[in-house]
Amino acid sequence: MIRAAARPGPWKRGRVPAAAALLLGLLMLLHTEIPNTGGVGSLVESVLPWFGLLLVPLLAGALWRRSAVAVLALLLPVTVWLNLFGGLLTDKSHAGGDLVVASHNVGADNPDPSGTARDLAASGADVLALEELTPQATGAYEKALATTYRYHTVQGTVGLWSKLPLSDARPVGIETDAGPLAATKPAAATLADNRALRATVATDRGPLAVYVAHLGSVRLLPRTGFWTESRDRNAKALAKAVAAEPNKRMVLLGDLNGTTDDRAFAGLTARLDSAQTEAGDGFGFTWPAKFPIARIDQILVRGVRPESSWVLPATDSDHRPVAAAVSW
Repeated sequence: MIRAAARPGPWKRGRVPAAAALLLGLLMLLHTEIPNTGGVGSLVESVLPWFGLLLVPLLAGALWRRSAVAVLALLLPVTVWLNLFGGLLTDKSHAGGDLVVASHNVGADNPDPSGTARDLAASGADVLALEELTPQATGAYEKALATTYRYHTVQGTVGLWSKLPLSDARPVGIETDAGPLAATKPAAATLADNRALRATVATDRGPLAVYVAHLGSVRLLPRTGFWTESRDRNAKALAKAVAAEPNKRMVLLGDLNGTTDDRAFAGLTARLDSAQTEAGDGFGFTWPAKFPIARIDQILVRGVRPESSWVLPATDSDHRPVAAAVSW
């Protein structure tokens, strides 16, 4: 009599999905140890929240194999992911706030600067930062925002509009973007040199230092991988400027071309808190506008408390605007 071979028990089958689950958990747990050769470390950290999607096929594989060991192994990546990002799944916003700040990379090739400006003015922001301004479009933004914002300053490709008085506006010395992106901009979207500024906003609670920055671009290139050299240099220069800022209360607004999980921003995140992490609802992805997969447009604060943080509706830019209410 021929008998079928006994099927392995639930603790002996499913070793492949179990091993995959353990590797995923270790990858997320030890992401800071991944070498950044070719920008691999930064690339992984930029998309780290999306690693949670890999849990779905791993769970399906474990259930299909009826593998107890694979299900048990999944506890590691689930625990690590929840520890890293679970706090973003809850609404941490509060009502109120002394000041609403907003930031938007308006896009150098934006076909409707005036329309974008009107949308931003209607957002209710008291202080509005714009990045990627071109000489050709700056006048349109100034004209459309003049009624809502009495005070403004433009320094190169970045600008700050405010309902409250501004003073001590000056450029911040970070390098220009001379990398691979420079050759991809159309002639009609020529950008000026300066990419960061600092100004003081006079509030009824005292002066607030506001920085606006647009850090260098990142690109996936065939030979060099994830190219971040310009951005990383910019981030270090900006962190140095922030460290030297004498005002205890400050806000940094801008397109940093990276997520706050990226190791390139350790110098900034060590000194500043993310409004989205502290008072947001969800991940707050901002880029690309049509289907955002990462939050690269940031509002970082020091000495003031974020009460709420949100993403504004899309404009004709390839980024979505961000806003936050802060209080003293």
